[in-house]
Amino acid sequence: MRDSGVTKYRFAAPLTLLFSPRMQGTTSTQFSAAGAGGVLLAVLVACIGIGALIGWAAGSGPIGALLGAVAGILGGIFAVYRRYGTTS
Repeated sequence: MRDSGVTKYRFAAPLTLLFSPRMQGTTSTQFSAAGAGGVLLAVLVACIGIGALIGWAAGSGPIGALLGAVAGILGGIFAVYRRYGTTS
């Protein structure tokens, strides 16, 4: 067990369990706004590209890109939720 500065004092013996490494909380996954934005943007761009290709093959690329953008927004929200959502 690691010796901390608290255990050096005579009256601090009851505090050793309070400040021991066993009592400290575990680190949780930190939310990264830049990472979430990157995931959202990547899914959005991928869906717009796929929608534009499907729309181009069907005869109207801009309409396909628009539908891909709508699907990309929903898909991006879902991807960010899956990556950074709570796990209980």
